[in-house]
Amino acid sequence: MPMLPEHADEVLAIFQSGIDGGNATFETACPTWAAFDAGKLAGHRLVARDADRVLGWAALSPTSDRPVFAGIAEVSIYIHPDARGRGVGRTLLGAVIDSSERGGLWTLQAGIFPENAASIRLHESMGFRMLGVRERMGRHEFGGRSVWRDVALLERRSDVVV
Repeated sequence: MPMLPEHADEVLAIFQSGIDGGNATFETACPTWAAFDAGKLAGHRLVARDADRVLGWAALSPTSDRPVFAGIAEVSIYIHPDARGRGVGRTLLGAVIDSSERGGLWTLQAGIFPENAASIRLHESMGFRMLGVRERMGRHEFGGRSVWRDVALLERRSDVVV
């Protein structure tokens, strides 16, 4: 279902959980809802819910403001720790892929820490291919220390949008 402002608290809490886990993002603090919302493409922000709560979310972000790159977006997907291993990620990633193709996007990319093997497997199972690992992409401030982190770059090209 579409991500709506009333999902903000739960979406940001799930994002914070990813930050706290140390293998999801370089971010060290959760953004405000306004900043989060401004950085995502309208129409390509989804949540998975059960009857009571948000189980996870997926969203697309622009990779550039240059018109030539308007068909390329970066995927973010975060699953509540209690909902992992239940197919929520596959459902959300499939839905955001469908959304991207309906919106005319021809390429989705994902930057994933190599240690996040479950996320890499999920993306590969949904048609993403590993382009390579970009070494020492950034310093990650986590757990009171600062370490260089590599980022695996994955890409999915649409067979529908050509």
